[in-house]
Parts: sequence; C-alpha cells; structure tokens
Amino acid sequence: MTSEIVHVSTSAIEYKQVIVVIATLNMRKGKLAAQVAHASMKFLMDDVPEIKGRLLIKELSDEELAWVRGPFAKIVARVESEMELFELIAKGRFAGMTVHPIIDSGRTEFNGVPTLTCAAFGPHEASKFDAITGHLKLL
Repeated sequence: MTSEIVHVSTSAIEYKQVIVVIATLNMRKGKLAAQVAHASMKFLMDDVPEIKGRLLIKELSDEELAWVRGPFAKIVARVESEMELFELIAKGRFAGMTVHPIIDSGRTEFNGVPTLTCAAFGPHEASKFDAITGHLKLL
C-alpha cells in the first residue's frame, strides 16, 4: 500500500471488481440494485482508520487506487446458494483477494432475518479473478 500520489498509466493492466449475488433470494430489482451498490462501495468504508471532521482517511492499495481513477469496471455474477457464496468468499480470501460480504438487515425483505445477499471481490487486477469467479454466470 502507498499513501503517496501514484499516477496510473493507461497500460495494458485492467482493474475490476466482481460482485457476486445469490440469485435464488429473488430480491426485488430495487433491493438487488441497492445490495450491489452497497457491496461495490464497501471496500472504501471497511477499515477506515481515521475520520477528521467530514474527511475519511484511508490508505488505498495500488489496485484500489487504479480502479477508483476509472473506468470502474464491475462485473455482476450469480451463484445459486449461500453456501456457494461462502465457498467463493473463502477461496477469494485464501487467494489474497479483498472480499466484502453484504448482510442485509432484513427490515424490508427476508422477514426480519439478517441475510447474506452478495459480496464484492476487489477491486484487483482483472487477471486475479479468473480462478475465483471466472466460471460464474452473469446476473
């Protein structure tokens, strides 16, 4: 990780984030969109070590910094069960990826039961995803 300004060139290296949704939860479209948005932004909010007034201070990895500078490539894929998502989360973490699961509070869906809905993997170099999420179908 670096705290200095890094200028990212327009090299052949691509960065992306993959959000994996449990499709069998049959969330309403708006709920699904909100869950994916939560997942996509969670990497910015996890482990924020310092807040100064209205300023969040977090050190980004080189991959995160390259991704936030654009073009924000995202892939939304699907799994069929909570167990399948848990397995992907473990596999991703074992491979050194950052993974950000989203557990919905259950206030508007899921009958008040907190429910794992999706997880964001990365952002990382695009090549890191092949072994973890490359086999998944798009949502």
